[in-house]
Amino acid sequence: MELAIIGLGKMGMNMATRLVRGGHRVVGYARTAATVDEAVSHGVEGAYSLEEAVGKLHAPRIVWVMVPAGKATDDTIDQLSNLLGKGDIVIDGGNSNYKDSARHAAELEPKGIEFLDCGTSGGIWGLSEGYSLMIGGKPEVAEKLRPIFETLAPAPDKGWGWMGPHGAGHFVKMVHNGIEYGMMQAFAEGFSIMKAKKEFNLDLAKISHVWQHGSVVRSWLLDLAANALDEDAQLKDIKPWVADSGEGRWTVFESIDLDVPAPVITLALQMRFVSRDEENYAARMLAALRNQFGGHAIKKVE
Repeated sequence: MELAIIGLGKMGMNMATRLVRGGHRVVGYARTAATVDEAVSHGVEGAYSLEEAVGKLHAPRIVWVMVPAGKATDDTIDQLSNLLGKGDIVIDGGNSNYKDSARHAAELEPKGIEFLDCGTSGGIWGLSEGYSLMIGGKPEVAEKLRPIFETLAPAPDKGWGWMGPHGAGHFVKMVHNGIEYGMMQAFAEGFSIMKAKKEFNLDLAKISHVWQHGSVVRSWLLDLAANALDEDAQLKDIKPWVADSGEGRWTVFESIDLDVPAPVITLALQMRFVSRDEENYAARMLAALRNQFGGHAIKKVE
């Protein structure tokens, strides 16, 4: 099959490369010419404008959007709506809010342009390991693109599937990322506790490798933890500042709206906020209160 990928960040580039290796014709567009040139070196057919990318495709045209969620995705899909026509298909493979995806489908429908939201997981490892694909939209449209999904997934019959109507794919990916927050936080806390047990002088890298085989907590995240610890068990060159993509927040919002308790995911999100607070006024206030009521010592800023 042939398709255009709009947005050649690391993930978009790897997806385009995997598709080319799988025998698909891929047209790639990015805002910077150097990025397009790099994609060409991987066998992608370069396009230096959105119009050129669409123009290089044969009808019915398939356009996979891999740009940041929010305004960038809105603007890209709006432009595509004026370049594409009846029977063409737009896939949003980014981390869009599922409500935005439902809106995009509704906006494209009057023009006869089909839309799929495809939650995509796999990160930088997807090129070699394949991607987990969670698809929302019309099932018959998803079925038309089966060869693409089979190529991107870890195996033709594994790691991808239709989740439900428009928005369902990005909703499932949102929850997936919320779960990921909790799992990552648990690993971070566990290794931190072991590091603090100074009298045992624990080898954290060795422990991670022992856990990789036979333990209940063995997982891809543990494998990645082992990689990081092999490189530097003290993680001394990494600043303790953790970003969030937004999907963890959305998962917590949904849990509130649906009256479903999600304390682990919520606290994991809050801990990411803590990591960014160099001022940490709340901790200063706690120290001040302990001093006021009990005369407890306060550590002064040097």
